[in-house]
Amino acid sequence: MNPIQQRIEAMNERVAQVKEAGWYFYLQPLEELDGAWVTTGGRRMLLFAGYSYLGLLGHPKITAAAQEALARYGTGTQGVRILAGTLPLHDELEETIARFKKTEAAIVYSSGYVTNLATVSALVGRNDVVICDKYNHASIVDGCLLSQAKFVRFRHNDMAGLERRLQQADPNAGKLVVVDAVFSMDGDVINLPEVSRLCREYDALLMVDEAHSVGVLGETGHGIEEHFGLNNAIDLYMGTLSKPIPSVGGYVAGKQEIITYLKHVARAFVFSASLPPAQTAAAKASFEVIEEETWRVKMLQRNVELFLGGLKARGFNTLNSETPIVPIICGEDERAFQMAKACQEGGLFVLPVVSPAVPVGLARLRANVTVDHSEEDIAYALDVFERAGKAVGVI
Repeated sequence: MNPIQQRIEAMNERVAQVKEAGWYFYLQPLEELDGAWVTTGGRRMLLFAGYSYLGLLGHPKITAAAQEALARYGTGTQGVRILAGTLPLHDELEETIARFKKTEAAIVYSSGYVTNLATVSALVGRNDVVICDKYNHASIVDGCLLSQAKFVRFRHNDMAGLERRLQQADPNAGKLVVVDAVFSMDGDVINLPEVSRLCREYDALLMVDEAHSVGVLGETGHGIEEHFGLNNAIDLYMGTLSKPIPSVGGYVAGKQEIITYLKHVARAFVFSASLPPAQTAAAKASFEVIEEETWRVKMLQRNVELFLGGLKARGFNTLNSETPIVPIICGEDERAFQMAKACQEGGLFVLPVVSPAVPVGLARLRANVTVDHSEEDIAYALDVFERAGKAVGVI
């Protein structure tokens, strides 16, 4: 049999087995959205699987900005940004991002995934080295592979390992270090002060993926530098426009010379149609709301403390999470599926993450906390998790 067909059949067989066991919880359409509550399959459920950490989806200012842009410019643009696809809105969004991140300039791409893919592959090539934390997001890994640079990794958040990789690099090679700010499966935070120090010592550019950091970390939600009380510790600030920011797309902020380079070299910018007007305006308004309504960041951080503290008190293993991404470790894949089923039967919309997305033996439920969760919601969820955990032997 053709190896391609073998891989296709193997995945289809796995999906069929999971469905037959009643454990397939993916691709469920959400028919209604109501803050922390959703309706799917006719059932109203408490959502613990979304990325709208600050509860900005449906915010009146953001919705109004999108509607105004739609009425003025229509549903799309005339093409790619570098030719006829740039509107004043695109420039305004990039200026807003640059101000928010306290950099000289910014570039916006069509998705967060594409942002990492295009930026990394534009910055490094065959004679360079790119160094990554082992738990970096798949989009970073794919950008490293596409670049054809020498791709090396260090153990998760292991600063001695990072230094060894920097020491091993060809001194004549260009060096780029890429790390997540908040790791999307574990919810922990990179040791930015030490990563930044090592990059400066070994003359390496530092790119930090803040997809789960902006709007989450720091007293006012400005991200990982604010969290650690640092300034200018990062060369390239990457972020998405589809998590705390309720739109679509991604961005990189940094020095003007780097952004100019990317706007003329990054293939996914040069050859991709620009963001639609409504999504661009929504993203711009979202950054403004984060700065205007700082109570949202404080409430999110309070909810994280309540939820994490409650899980730990009940005996759950949440690894080293300190963010709204909370892994509830179940062990083997089968147990994660069983616990997800018990939780969904209890009214929680929460999903299992299994191998190969996470290491074998570390399958989990990935629960995401948001501003929309009330204290009563969190208490209800903790009770459901506890009952499910006891029922399947997780606790």
